[in-house]
Amino acid sequence: MGTRSLGFILLGAVLVAPLHAETASTEDVYACAALENDADRLACYDTAVGRLQQAEEAGDITTVSRTEVETVQKEAFGFSLPSLPTFGRNSDEAAQPEQVDRIELAVASISETALGKLIVRLENGQVWEQTDSDRVYYSKRKGVESAEVKRAAFGSFRMKLDGGRAFRVKRVE
Repeated sequence: MGTRSLGFILLGAVLVAPLHAETASTEDVYACAALENDADRLACYDTAVGRLQQAEEAGDITTVSRTEVETVQKEAFGFSLPSLPTFGRNSDEAAQPEQVDRIELAVASISETALGKLIVRLENGQVWEQTDSDRVYYSKRKGVESAEVKRAAFGSFRMKLDGGRAFRVKRVE
């Protein structure tokens, strides 16, 4: 494992480990920095990085960048996910990726249910269904270019088509 890889693990990524993976941790690597003797410090780094590499190869840990966490949050927007561990070494809010509260994506297609509620398919594969009984106006001839979905009260979501009036939706796919 080269110096760049170690730097990536330590600075640009977060290690996520299952509870049973006690043999490898970034804390072991950071502890090595406190050793004053060069030979002891190098031996410590070699051991700690070796354990991290073995754990990664065994699938016990993986690296996840802040960008990857944000991408997953956007792709999962509208679904309830199991709680995940806090990412990052710092527990302060500035170190954490922001929660996604709105997305705006291109619309692939719009259809209606037998009850006249909209089914909106977005280009990224998300499918949203209207939950309220509001009449939503859009041009069936021209189609809709984009949809904005925002978090609303009590875990609900509201959608606007091309900046029009908001209506309540739930994610179904």
